Amino acid sequence: MTTLLVSQPNFADHVTPQGHPERADRIRAVEDALGRSRFDKLLRRSATTGDLTLAELVHDSRYLARLRDARPAEGIGQVDSDTFISADSLSAAATGLGGALSALDAVLLGEVDNAFCAIRPPGHHAEIATPMGFCLINTVAIVAREAQRKYGAERIAIVDFDVHHGNGTQDIFKDDPTVFYASSHQMPLYPGTGKATETGVGNIANTPLDPNTDGERMRDAYVTRIIPALLDFSPDLILISAGFDAHERDPLAQLNWQSDDYGWLTGKLMDAAERTCGNRIVSLLEGGYDLKGLAGGVSHHVAMLMDGATGRLDA
Repeated sequence: MTTLLVSQPNFADHVTPQGHPERADRIRAVEDALGRSRFDKLLRRSATTGDLTLAELVHDSRYLARLRDARPAEGIGQVDSDTFISADSLSAAATGLGGALSALDAVLLGEVDNAFCAIRPPGHHAEIATPMGFCLINTVAIVAREAQRKYGAERIAIVDFDVHHGNGTQDIFKDDPTVFYASSHQMPLYPGTGKATETGVGNIANTPLDPNTDGERMRDAYVTRIIPALLDFSPDLILISAGFDAHERDPLAQLNWQSDDYGWLTGKLMDAAERTCGNRIVSLLEGGYDLKGLAGGVSHHVAMLMDGATGRLDA
């Protein structure tokens, strides 16, 4: 396997208040973890600025204007109770988008098998008309639409293993049978969406997990529900909303996944990609707010992307 790591050089330009869980240290923790010799074979690239007007592929026509109106000339502005925007946040979001789109290009042009994008801010809570949940633009949704627009991909699957339900991604695609969205998430928990009965037009597969769910029960949920639905959909590309806040160390939730559970889950998604879409996977960082838990989960995720069934770590 050839795996691309896309890093975001201006990740710290999106400034959040002191003590906020979605902070620049998250990317530093990821970079430190993936700087180990274990990951020397990664193909590494820095993200360049993407075209923010592509947000109109998934957001309404006034969305970017509302973000620009909320952006302060200096300091930090507030979008909602826990979502903030600083003077250079949109520049950071544009670079994160550019990185994700460059990963899409590399995968769909056959340069690499798969890619992981270490970018912020996260995106899966951003709805058609509403930024929320630490998220400014829904990057993974834009990448899905660009895969269809630019490359003619007919069927895109998005698998979201963040501990919080990706209400924004579901909102965008709930009426679109060409995009499959599957999510495992704790319930009850923010944002309160993601019931198993929320199925869109047959393209949504939500798997709520009770608090304290461990890796064994998570594995059963994927084997019995999400992976079969993903195989039935048979996508041309798999996108991953890769949140690492289901880790037992995370302060914002109460699931009990271990770092190696992310390796197992990544392997299952790779098996599905091999069977359906020529191994094509693009993974985008979403949540994960304990730095050690985040680093551990990312390490197992990327190691599996690199090496498939042999991509296991001792730590």
